[in-house]
Amino acid sequence: MNPARGPARERGNMQGQLKVFSGRANVPLAMNICEHLGIKPGDAEVRTFADGEIRVNIRESVRGSDAFVIQSTQPPADNLLELLLMIDALRRASAERITAVIPYFGYARQDRKDKPRVPVSAKLVANLIERAGANRVLTMELHAEQIQGFFDIPVDHLYSTPVLVDFFLKRGVDGCTVVAPDTGRANRARGFATRLMEKMPLAVIDKRRPEPNKAVVMNVVGEVEGLDAIIFDDMVDTGKTLILAARALLKHGARSVMAVATHAVFSGDAVKRIQKSPLDEMIVTDTLPLPRKKLIRKIRVLPVASLFADTILRTHRSESVSSLFM
Repeated sequence: MNPARGPARERGNMQGQLKVFSGRANVPLAMNICEHLGIKPGDAEVRTFADGEIRVNIRESVRGSDAFVIQSTQPPADNLLELLLMIDALRRASAERITAVIPYFGYARQDRKDKPRVPVSAKLVANLIERAGANRVLTMELHAEQIQGFFDIPVDHLYSTPVLVDFFLKRGVDGCTVVAPDTGRANRARGFATRLMEKMPLAVIDKRRPEPNKAVVMNVVGEVEGLDAIIFDDMVDTGKTLILAARALLKHGARSVMAVATHAVFSGDAVKRIQKSPLDEMIVTDTLPLPRKKLIRKIRVLPVASLFADTILRTHRSESVSSLFM
């Protein structure tokens, strides 16, 4: 029997009974995680009053349990508040340990003071999660890895790389090159390329960003002529930077361009831009829910529930999870 499929009471090294609760930010992902774990989601009622206030009611005993709350914190801010309220409710109900499972960590792009009189929003969010009562955090593909240091509780930082690598190896990567969309992603892109193929070509987009959500591509560093380019990023927001990068690669002789990103934020008209863009395909994961109207032909969604389920199970059993941080 697959150990992830057995009932919770059969598992060893427990810290209380394993219980998994879900907010409303990404219910399908939470349900898939529970399916991989072989358990039912915890019974929690989350609803919004007529005036906009959020009410959380944990409708089963959690005393002494090992509780996991699955909730991404993408806008609107209600998603973050909902996570905090669920953590607080579990803490007040005497859960033994509470883990905030945050597939997409919102406000991660505001991780430093890049100009006077601005907040370090990522640090504030970390403080709020801790003060609400979380004992540890499980997240995926932080925009800035140093955010792990904003917490004074353990942070397990997963990458979607295993899922993406498996997808591309099955498809085939002959004649491809991996492209980092900026210098900050070069190391992650290099690691991705190495796992796809030894001595896989790597290129980097040199760009200048005059203000948020605007970028000007300056140059392409590396060989892309005659190759199929795979742009490797952590997230796609408006899609403008991504499309500029794709056009620059084609101007430098790339045979085709596709893009890979963990988090499909897709703000505003991003999907329309992708549809009209020179991108052949956009590969994302399901850390964020995509409404059916955004599931156009060019967009392919890969599931990450098994990665989260495996990490939750290992955490519950107090087993090592380091092999998953790749």
